[in-house]
Amino acid sequence: MNRRLFLASAAIAGLAACTTAPGAMTARSAPMPGPNALDLESAAMEAWIYGVMLIENANARWMTEAPTNTLLHAYELTTVETQFVTTPNNDTLYSRAWIDLDGGPVTLRMPAAGKRYVSYAFMDMYGTNFAILGTRTTGNEARSVTLVGPHAATSDPLAIRSPTRWVWLLIRTLIDGEADRPAANAIQNAMRLDAPPRPKAPQYAKRDAKWDQYFSSVQSLLIENPPPFEDMIFFDRIARLGLGPLGGFDATKFSAAEIAQIESGIAKGNAAVIGRRSGNIRNGWMYPRANLGAFGRDYLFRAQVAVGGLAALTREEATYLRPVYSDGGFLWPSEKPWILRFEKDNMPPVNAFWSLTAYERTDAGAFYFFNNPINRFAIGDRTPGLKFGADGSLEIYIQRTDPGGTKSSNWLPSPPSRPLALNMRFYLPKAQMLDGLYTMPALIPG
Repeated sequence: MNRRLFLASAAIAGLAACTTAPGAMTARSAPMPGPNALDLESAAMEAWIYGVMLIENANARWMTEAPTNTLLHAYELTTVETQFVTTPNNDTLYSRAWIDLDGGPVTLRMPAAGKRYVSYAFMDMYGTNFAILGTRTTGNEARSVTLVGPHAATSDPLAIRSPTRWVWLLIRTLIDGEADRPAANAIQNAMRLDAPPRPKAPQYAKRDAKWDQYFSSVQSLLIENPPPFEDMIFFDRIARLGLGPLGGFDATKFSAAEIAQIESGIAKGNAAVIGRRSGNIRNGWMYPRANLGAFGRDYLFRAQVAVGGLAALTREEATYLRPVYSDGGFLWPSEKPWILRFEKDNMPPVNAFWSLTAYERTDAGAFYFFNNPINRFAIGDRTPGLKFGADGSLEIYIQRTDPGGTKSSNWLPSPPSRPLALNMRFYLPKAQMLDGLYTMPALIPG
């Protein structure tokens, strides 16, 4: 594929032989530092940031219970006990598969979904949604599609070519309450992934691993899933670290002083990723950047999403907004009550549905559901019993305790001890949202 590194078949065979385990090395030497090469500390910082999405995806792949090339369905909405990815939604049922295209093409058979929202997101190892099928793009009729690898030949003019060998397929199927679950499950069971069996990928280091383990894993993942050719200038910049798309990282070559520089760079990279996010803040809400889910060379944003919103869809499919607290961060005092009020003429503009989800943040920077008295993790336009004001307005009460009376129907519980984080989702947002013409109402004290 013209976007990927083109490797001659002999080179591919040679590389494959030495990348069967994390940290596997190649015989290729590290790239020589050029005039644009960063100092070692800066190179380590940027390289650590670059590798976060690869590492997070590799660990999500390893933790998946289903064998490679096999669909795994969650037949109930995500709960505290079943959540497996940061910032999960509580609107749709998940189906997922890790696909290895090294064994040949894979065919996905999508059943008819009627009027139900469904999306089939294909993500490469760099977090790019290179194809999203379903309600918005291909409709809800029954269809089949073939997926091929980066270098595979195909005679199918409608085949989808993945930029990387490994693909994460994440399917979201809307469920409208418990009574709707049998019908939603039936659609899930009708989904088919026709694929040759492939072995499970090896385990790789985690994001908080020691510097040598982390970069050895990133090196192996780069060889397993070569980066876009447009990233070559980046690898020139980090040449002093020795990390490259064809190999070259050697942890044994660094002195104690150089290792200290590398570790300092990693600490700075981690602070940048875990710190404040970048985006357009309006009326107290951070609006997503246009490249969400299709990051290009925006490696810092990509890493931030990998940690705080892995597997995020593109804005056209689902637009995510987060309220920003007075300190510039996303964490709100959960001991205080908050109100989100929509006026009748300023309801969320969507072609599908919307929801507001509450999370607590872990020490590692991920956002997850938490136990609460009514087992409610999100509230939205499909919430049973939602009550509107006489003037057509809608108020949502976000707090730890039940507000009582008629307000109970509109209660979204806050975390019992940790700070609160909120995520507003617009599924199939209308033009005024995508064009920046819609302004979310600000959170106000309760």
